[in-house]
Amino acid sequence: MTGGSRTRLIGGALLVAMLAGCGSGVERRESIEIEKYSAQQIFERGEFELERSRPADAAFYFSEIERLYPYSNMAKRALIMQAYSYHQEADYENSRSAAQRYIDFYPADDDAAYAQYLLALSYYDQIDEVGRDQDLTFKALQALRTVIERYPDSEYARSAILKFDLAFDHLAAKEMEVGRYYLKRQHYAAAINRFQTVVEDFQTTSHTAEALHRLVEAYLSLGLTNEAQTAGAILGHNFRGTEWYQDSYKLLTGQGLELKSRGDNWLSRIYRQTIKGEWL
Repeated sequence: MTGGSRTRLIGGALLVAMLAGCGSGVERRESIEIEKYSAQQIFERGEFELERSRPADAAFYFSEIERLYPYSNMAKRALIMQAYSYHQEADYENSRSAAQRYIDFYPADDDAAYAQYLLALSYYDQIDEVGRDQDLTFKALQALRTVIERYPDSEYARSAILKFDLAFDHLAAKEMEVGRYYLKRQHYAAAINRFQTVVEDFQTTSHTAEALHRLVEAYLSLGLTNEAQTAGAILGHNFRGTEWYQDSYKLLTGQGLELKSRGDNWLSRIYRQTIKGEWL
């Protein structure tokens, strides 16, 4: 080992020891004249904080490299680690900001795919926290699509595809939730609008069968038997093995109705297109 290497190693070890001996959080940070240390030493401190499960402190040290050594190669590494640390802290806004800066500054770098993936996760990981607000879900879908399309050969593309499908399913689930709410309160027209959205726009999700059954329920309640029978026909053709088909079959046959396409309505058009292959 050369004298310079020994000096850097000793310096890094001293930094870790000195900082570890101080208090925590802002008090510890302010007690150290961080400008005295190299980018490598500060980076190692950030890694140390991550190992101690202190991602907020790690993000601080990585951000200091960006501030003190903005044009160094270490600043590039620190920026992606800053985005990761903020994400570990569930500070999604700052994680997204750091990831976006990395994409803007280093679009051709190997870690650009990971930065885009972190950006997508900053939306995706909040999906279950937003109630009926779908804005973050749409943003997650857009960001995940960017990973898939811009970095198709990256190790993150497959995970992005899986999360995209789950986020898409989440949108359908929210439509179903609102539709059930209206159906339970006998607001049939409003319920039908929600279930129609699922059938037309989210037909590849796991909620389509239930949406068709709920349409049978809603249309029967309104006395619109043609629409109810047609929804049952689609359900019987595509989802015969589900509980939703069984429930719709009992409802329709219990009223002397068949599960067949009848009339000229939006469901009969779907029946002709998807089952009979008639597109005109």
